[in-house]
Amino acid sequence: MEHLKGAAHDHRWARDVREAAWSGGGLHAALLLIDCGSGRFTLWRGMLWAALALLLFLVLFPAHVTAGENWLASRRLLGERRVRTDLLVSVRCLDGVSQRLLLRDALGAQVLIDLRPLLNNPDLWHRLEEGARKADADGLLLCGRTALQRLSVRADRETALAVFKVSGLE
Repeated sequence: MEHLKGAAHDHRWARDVREAAWSGGGLHAALLLIDCGSGRFTLWRGMLWAALALLLFLVLFPAHVTAGENWLASRRLLGERRVRTDLLVSVRCLDGVSQRLLLRDALGAQVLIDLRPLLNNPDLWHRLEEGARKADADGLLLCGRTALQRLSVRADRETALAVFKVSGLE
């Protein structure tokens, strides 16, 4: 755990895990109630509903994003992926149901992360941006300057809105 000393992390991760657990548990309870109410409950159906609820939990389980000096990591249930932010060669924004960021470094490592942890945690964003600026200054960042500039503007806007909201000036 020495490598995590002084690292920035997603402060909302634990809440997101609880929400995923509540969603899976709520689905399981609802399905059991419906089954019991209709008189069709069996042990096998209960196990099927439990498996379905577990699947929902696994789908909703968020990645734990952490960043330190010149690195960013995303840890999921089955492992961790890490990139060196000072050696980034590519940064791409991917649109879809949720916006994600694909980071690739000169060592061949890549990480795909949701944008929300970066936008909700200025420390995480600062660590990524700091490393990316170094990679750009060293001539390594071949793709993604525009994406980083847009994200920087968006992160600054989100931070300013959060400050206004907390101070009551919204």
